[in-house]
Amino acid sequence: MAYQALARKWRPRNFSEIVGQEHVVRALTHALETARLHHAYLFTGTRGVGKTTLARILAKAINCESPNGSDPCGQCLVCREVDEGRFVDLIEVDAASRTKVEDTRDLLDNVLYAPSQGRYKVYLIDEVHMLSGHSFNALLKTLEEPPPHIKFLLATTDPQKIPVTVLSRCLQFNLKRLTPSQIGTQMESILRQEEIQFEANALKALARAADGSMRDGLSLLDQAIVHGGGRLGEAEVSAMLGTVSRRPVFDLLDALARSDAAALLTLIEALSEHAPNYGDVLQQLLIALHHAALAQWVPDAVRRDEDADRILALAQRLSAEDLQLFYQIGLVGQRDLPLAPDPRGGFEMVLLRMLAFRPAEATTYPSQPGTAPAHHDGQHAKSAPRPEPPRLIHPPQARPEPPPTPASTQAPTPPAQTTPAPAPNPDGGAPAQVNWRELIRATGVAALARELANNCVLEHLDETSCVLLLHPKQALLRAAHTEANLEKALQDYFRRPLKLTIKLGEPAGETPALQNQRQKEERQRAAEIEIEQDENVIALKERFDARIVPGSVKPLD
Repeated sequence: MAYQALARKWRPRNFSEIVGQEHVVRALTHALETARLHHAYLFTGTRGVGKTTLARILAKAINCESPNGSDPCGQCLVCREVDEGRFVDLIEVDAASRTKVEDTRDLLDNVLYAPSQGRYKVYLIDEVHMLSGHSFNALLKTLEEPPPHIKFLLATTDPQKIPVTVLSRCLQFNLKRLTPSQIGTQMESILRQEEIQFEANALKALARAADGSMRDGLSLLDQAIVHGGGRLGEAEVSAMLGTVSRRPVFDLLDALARSDAAALLTLIEALSEHAPNYGDVLQQLLIALHHAALAQWVPDAVRRDEDADRILALAQRLSAEDLQLFYQIGLVGQRDLPLAPDPRGGFEMVLLRMLAFRPAEATTYPSQPGTAPAHHDGQHAKSAPRPEPPRLIHPPQARPEPPPTPASTQAPTPPAQTTPAPAPNPDGGAPAQVNWRELIRATGVAALARELANNCVLEHLDETSCVLLLHPKQALLRAAHTEANLEKALQDYFRRPLKLTIKLGEPAGETPALQNQRQKEERQRAAEIEIEQDENVIALKERFDARIVPGSVKPLD
């Protein structure tokens, strides 16, 4: 038996098999179930999204001898002949090859005759926008007063070229481009039924390369299977597409996390041997950064990823600020890459820019103006030693007052939440009252660990242990690596071993997150009141009937 291309073999035969066009399927099935069929349908959309496929399924459904609800049965003579392309009452026309008015008139000469076999005679005109102006005029008369046994199904990739007089007489359905996830899921289903081995990252690369077209995706899948000798491997697919696999991308990100410029250039040199598309490499790097950022806030979002371990490890090594900075620089670099003298040089500059603009406390830089001078032996100046941990202070007010004079005897405002505990005191002084929110800030804990800490209440703190209380509704914030990061930050701050314990329960007071939210709302309200009471604003309201745009007022602090 001759081989049949996957795009033809797995073409949907009924509405339930259509991928990604639920809005169109819903409208058509409702029309079939309620017998409210229009005489002309226009399907628009980019190539390979299912325009002609939907038209053929609709032609089957309206002529099927024993339909299964709104779906054609697929077994009757009509369904089989439509699938085999020999149903006499389905007239398929390629408008790109029959643009003359004589062709259209010949086609419409048989409109008055009743169907030979089915209930309706169906005209399926593909790429209808290619018809000439005279051809549209000839078609328009039939569309205005069609016989009851005629249905027109039109398909086009360029509806702007169709006269509005024709558009107004059709029900128009715009088919969406498919997402890589939808294309990848369909490919996976096909490969499992074809019993072909595959790697998940290879499928993802093909789904992205399909660019929203299922037909293009399945054609690429056919090519990749042949290229890989009957299996789908990431390396083979990357070589076929001229892209790179995710492994070198993660190696680049590891070098970025270490601030190792030499390793970066070595890895780029190794990549250049395969003549990659550096725009695609940068895109892969952005995708990995995006997933790592997701992993910092919602770790479960990436656990299904093939490279979940490396993504989670990267999320632990980089701070949230570094990830956002790298992503933004990469995004701008992707736009500017075509302007570079050569693609490799432009790609190298994007990665070096990530290192150059990384916060000073996160990496060591070469000697630059304004920094410590380099040693005479050529080595870079060492990073400044970590400063002593600051003493804990009370939370600032919404509008800070001027600092009191040394002679002032005004008593300090008590903090919103304090717990007796020994504060870090290098001089061996007496313990101080600890404000949990300020302690979080002082430790410098970031990302998920900071979010966890902000949603807890400090229940107990002594020389060897710290006990936090977390509301059960926030239990999803707990994760082993997150708690470990928070525990390490506390140990580094207090400079002694400290055991962190987090219990679930109803907090007795406000968490730092609630305090931050309340103070933010108070500052916002104070700013709005100040604007409303401003003399200039009042004058503008009275003289010019001006008004304050809601949401436009923001506090300066």
